[in-house]
Amino acid sequence: MRLDRLIALRGPFNRQQARLVLAQGRVLVNGQVCREPAHEVSAFDRAEVDEHLLQAGEPARYYMLHKPTGCVSATSDPRHRTVLDLLAPEHRLGLHLAGRLDYHTTGLLILTNDGQWSRRLTQPGSQQHKRYRVYTEQPIGEHYAEVFAQGLYFAYEGLTTQPATLVRLGSHMAELSLVEGRYHQVKRMFGHFQNRVTGLHRLSMGPLLLDPALQPGQYRALTAEEIEQI
Repeated sequence: MRLDRLIALRGPFNRQQARLVLAQGRVLVNGQVCREPAHEVSAFDRAEVDEHLLQAGEPARYYMLHKPTGCVSATSDPRHRTVLDLLAPEHRLGLHLAGRLDYHTTGLLILTNDGQWSRRLTQPGSQQHKRYRVYTEQPIGEHYAEVFAQGLYFAYEGLTTQPATLVRLGSHMAELSLVEGRYHQVKRMFGHFQNRVTGLHRLSMGPLLLDPALQPGQYRALTAEEIEQI
């Protein structure tokens, strides 16, 4: 929220007084004097006026999980185990999923409490490619790649998918890279050829690669370098 609004809400000041203490240089944001009433303060920023602490600043948290099959990409579910259940209780609070995976889909899943960061990772406009290993029931034709590169029309949404890159790795296996994450998108793309997807595994999201040391169900915190890449 705006800094002057935060001061008025959390401090012993009204909005007019908040602007005055800002002009007087009495407000610190993350240890630095800030005089801008419209400065946007996130939940991760420490803000104080004189000796009065407005907010301590919540630590930003980022985790990489190797999602196994048989759990849902949700923070809660009345019937099924969720991906949050795979985390230690002290790590779960306030997290959301940066892009979901279907119940039987495995691979890289990112969880964080930083909404702006996760939007940069997942929104199609950011052009962060998601890379998948795909296994199919029928042989994968060489012509699939050209069709995927042109985009497929999804009648239900009334839209054409953005171009995707397909590399055949075998008769029934391929690697697919796309920037979107629409409902059952990969399965629907192969369904265009009446070819059922029998296995789907996410390898990467943008520059973030699934750590090969993580076994299904295991997770770790992202490194500072990985976070900065997004």
